Amino acid sequence: MEINDVTYQIRGAIFAVYNELGPGLLESYYERALCYELEDRGIPIQTQIPVKASYKGKPMDLGFRIDVLAEDQIIIEIKSVEALHDVHKKQLLTYLKVTRKRMGILINFNVARIEDKVSLIRVINSA
Repeated sequence: MEINDVTYQIRGAIFAVYNELGPGLLESYYERALCYELEDRGIPIQTQIPVKASYKGKPMDLGFRIDVLAEDQIIIEIKSVEALHDVHKKQLLTYLKVTRKRMGILINFNVARIEDKVSLIRVINSA
């Protein structure tokens, strides 16, 4: 599938989860539900993937994990917080750079209404 087709399917899965569950749950609950929706749509996923980081060539065992990787190309970072901040976008961008992936989706399920650019953000690695 083309990356835009995959992101369209991911967005549909996100809306389905939000419409079913609403706000106020733990990130892990949303992650499990989103994985169910993605798999139901035929999108291959991996979850809780360790991110390998290094400093000056020395591996750093820091325990960073990608929430969901869809189609081996799109990182989905799930939050359930009062509001998304720049640090959340920077975290996803770092994951994209370290893994050499091109696109990520940052989603905050703890909102009154899912909106683009506020609670559902596409992040592109241009490096």
